This record gives sequence, C-alpha cells and structure tokens, in this order.
Amino acid sequence: MITTVAAEDGRKLEVLVADDPVGTPLLFHNGLPSAVVPFAPLDDAAAANGMYVVTYSRPGYGGSTPWPEAREPVVADDVADTTAILDALGIDEFVTLGWSGGGPRALATAALLPGRCRGAVSLAGVAPVGEGGLDQEAWERDMGPENVRDFRAALQGRAVLRPVMEQEVAEMAGVTADDITAAFGQLLTDVDAAVLTGEFAEYIAEDFRRSCEQGVAGILEDTMTITRPWGFDLAVIDVPVAVWQGRQDAMVPFGHGQWLAEHVPGARARLFDDEGHLTLVRQLDRILADLREIAGL
Repeated sequence: MITTVAAEDGRKLEVLVADDPVGTPLLFHNGLPSAVVPFAPLDDAAAANGMYVVTYSRPGYGGSTPWPEAREPVVADDVADTTAILDALGIDEFVTLGWSGGGPRALATAALLPGRCRGAVSLAGVAPVGEGGLDQEAWERDMGPENVRDFRAALQGRAVLRPVMEQEVAEMAGVTADDITAAFGQLLTDVDAAVLTGEFAEYIAEDFRRSCEQGVAGILEDTMTITRPWGFDLAVIDVPVAVWQGRQDAMVPFGHGQWLAEHVPGARARLFDDEGHLTLVRQLDRILADLREIAGL
C-alpha cells in the first residue's frame, strides 16, 4: 500500500507499507537513486523473520516533495522525515536496514532514535568521506569510474554536479530490464552482472525510472548529501548494528564496510570476499535473521 505522510515542514513523503503489516516494522532505506517500488524478495524475507517492510521515497524521488532549494540537507535530516512516518503509522519500536546510499540513513536512525530503533544493518553501505570519515583517496579506492566522477562533482558543489546528473537522469528515465546492465557501466563487477537478471533486473529498472519522475531533484540532492558531513556522530550509536559488505563491489568499495565495522561501536562485521553490491540481495533471509538476532526479537 502506498500512502502519503506530511513531514514536519509540510513536505509530502511517499510511503510504501507492506500489504500485510504483521510483526516488527522493518524500516528499509533504499540506495541512490531510488523511489518506492514493491520488492517481493524483501517482503518475503521480512515475513519469514517476523517483520513487515516500511519504506519511503526520499525528497525529490517518486512522489516525495523535494527539499527547498535553499536547504542543504544532511543525512541526519532524513531522521526527522523518518520520525514523521513512524509517528503517522503509529509505530513505536522498529528495526532498520539501509542498502548502499541508504546505509547512512539506517545508521543515523540507530544513532538518533535509540529509544525506538532496536537494531540496524548497513548493507553495502557508504562510509563518510572527509572530516570524521575516510579521506577522499581511501573513499574512492576500488570504486567504479562512474561513481568517482559523480562524487567528485558533488564535492565541488551543485553547479558542477547538476549537468552530470541531468545526463544520468536522461539515460535512466527510460531504462528497461533489457538494458539495465549496460546502464551500470563499469560499476558492475562480474558477480553483480551475473545476478542482474529476471525479476531483479525488472525491479532495479523500475526503481530507476521512478526515481527520475521529478528529473534531477532527488538524485542531485541525494548525491550532495552523501558527501557532506552526516550531522551525527557514529560513536554515539548504542543499539546493535551489523555491517554486511562484499569485496566484489565497485559501487561501494569493500573499504567502506571495513571502516564502518571498525568505527560503529560494537558492530558485527559480516565481510565477504566473494560477494558484490547486488549479490548480497540473495542473502536477505540471512541478513534479516542476523538483524532479528542482534535486535533480540
């Protein structure tokens, strides 16, 4: 079920809630770019672990109102939107999973809502760059050239990033499952290319198309947000966290997972030599079982 929730400042947030909301709410923060699209494997894995999925389109994606142009949001600002959604749905306690660019949002939720968040997983999640995080050289190490280009442009500001994102949106807005592999370019390692087929390819293509419905509004600000200071301290996290990361990942390199596993207090490290950025989706049952265990559900 797709519904709409009002943010604190009146912006509209597009929210997707599982059709059968039974068990513990699983707040899912998707990657960059993304908008709400049902994904049966996640729903099935959640149900098998006594959970149900709640997710939303971040500002500027899908049907969610963009951030005001004068605003320079940080990752912590997404927690206020998350709180508005949880309150509107009557959700008190929950667990959270953040994939890729959603990883920082899951960690922010764990840091800033410790009384409500019982556990979090960063799945192939991005680490912070610059002050308080990896230096730029280490952050980019083993990253595919398309992402290096995008994030370097973001570090130079919106004016530099905008034409890069306009070109990307023009290419993604009509992408199909048949050409999704080509759309990823050199961001796909061999193991990831091997799983980008069938239902999964259809899901990723639809996700990309929906993320482009408002042009660059979502992806531009989302990319900027990842490269800014996140607005919270990882060291304050005192809820259980697991960090899942594969070495065969050219989108979010292995070093990001290693760094997070070392810097998130008490994090359970799930680091794999043979997994990539997309292949970990095959492990959703194990990932959510891991989350259920650390959260004490």
